[in-house]
Amino acid sequence: MPRPPALHDHALDNLRFIRETMERAGAFTSVPGWGGVLMGVTAIATAALAGPVDGSRRWLAAWLTDAAVAGAIGLVAIAIKAQQSGLSLAAVPARRFALAYVPPLVAGAVLTVVFVRAGLATRLPGCWLLLYGTAVATGGVEAVRVVALMGICFMAAGVAALAMPAEWGNWMMAAGFGGLHIGFGLAIVRNYGG
Repeated sequence: MPRPPALHDHALDNLRFIRETMERAGAFTSVPGWGGVLMGVTAIATAALAGPVDGSRRWLAAWLTDAAVAGAIGLVAIAIKAQQSGLSLAAVPARRFALAYVPPLVAGAVLTVVFVRAGLATRLPGCWLLLYGTAVATGGVEAVRVVALMGICFMAAGVAALAMPAEWGNWMMAAGFGGLHIGFGLAIVRNYGG
């Protein structure tokens, strides 16, 4: 007759099951407040340097450079916050956040090429704000509630930018990527830590 499993082994199996279940049910809490503030500061600086939306390569290069810088800031800030919190970026909530967040950003990259080739570069601010907002809102479903709200605000800014004259696009970029990141970043710092 086979020996029943030791109590110790059974307890370890139960603990593993509980830990994995809690991990799958958890929210992604490593959204960085200070990283968002810094991203907002770089966006305001970029808006000042880029000047009015004119569809030029200089304007486009300024904002694409800022997108790369902001992306790097965001990734580093997420990694730091996760490490300080003792959370793994390989855990289920982080993977679900990334799976929801990345596709709208890829769509934005593809549409950037389409808009530039079609001579619609002056309409990119609305497109970028709308799709970034979509990324944040969909990723925010896996995060703390304020993140999804931030995404909805970005989406509203994108719709507004598309409805406004193209000349207002740089102001909308400063208000959205600058103001919204700073405002929500400070709210995240205050309520959820750095």
